[in-house]
Amino acid sequence: MMQRRQCSAALLALGALPYTSAAQPRLPSRPIRLVVPFGPGGVADLMVRIVSRTLSEMLGGPPIVVDNRPGAGGVLAAEQVARAAPDGQVLLLMSNANAVAESLFASLTYSTVRDFAPISLLGRFDLAMVVAHTSPLLSFQGLLAQARARPGQLNIGTLYSGSTPHLAAELLKSTLGLDVELVPYNSSAALFHALRGQQVDAAVDMLAPVLAHVEGRLLRALVVMGGRRAAALPGVPTVSESDAAASGFDVTSWNGLAAPANTAPATIARLSAAANAALASADVAQRLQRLGVVPEGSTPAELATLLQRDIQRWAGVIARAGIARP
Repeated sequence: MMQRRQCSAALLALGALPYTSAAQPRLPSRPIRLVVPFGPGGVADLMVRIVSRTLSEMLGGPPIVVDNRPGAGGVLAAEQVARAAPDGQVLLLMSNANAVAESLFASLTYSTVRDFAPISLLGRFDLAMVVAHTSPLLSFQGLLAQARARPGQLNIGTLYSGSTPHLAAELLKSTLGLDVELVPYNSSAALFHALRGQQVDAAVDMLAPVLAHVEGRLLRALVVMGGRRAAALPGVPTVSESDAAASGFDVTSWNGLAAPANTAPATIARLSAAANAALASADVAQRLQRLGVVPEGSTPAELATLLQRDIQRWAGVIARAGIARP
């Protein structure tokens, strides 16, 4: 409901105040560089390319060039944008990884809060806990029963330390008081190989890479980790539905747009309205949903609130888990 209201408001704003009018801050005609902290071909990269094409149209045509700068948990990309001129020509694909970085790294050359101006949320990514299709674990309740009957013996695979799947699994452990071993892997492919080879009993990963394996009956999804069921797996319950002790459990990954701090408020407002209008496009929404992305826009203030909340949330998880700070 919030997303529909925001997108409707954005479209009304666009209709009431055309980009060609003098009231609109005019961006230079040269290309906008969108720095993406992930490699090409991944879900986040594909999502950006879908949104950026329509976003360019909503802004009146300046081309948007995607600049992939993976590495160091998003820090390399963030450093580039933090140092850029605040003129709306260089943007950052921000994510919950930026919130995690505030506590995961011992020192950063920038402040995630002070050195960026949030623009708009773009979408959320569900996570799921899965087992091999041949696993005797047929439900999340069955997995919990086995974990409690055999403390310290159940292994759950995740992506690398500090990733959203890893932190989601750590939060699940502490929420339900589970004594299980988390085993990090460098990629989803390696994680799924270990799962099918019975090197781990279950795994937590983003829903997008999981879906094809579930549809191909190689993996079985036990739960999704967001606050509501995933549209792509409507028959799979949430963690909150599955155990009363996890009431309110809600972990999703998200991506949004941000600019360097001190970018003019009028420029931020224009970019935010255009992003929300792009997400309101039926074609964009359908293409994102096929990727396993839930399109969701926001105001700049709402994205700032989400960022602050996640900084505090993941700081607590990292501290409780004793995750080493590189």
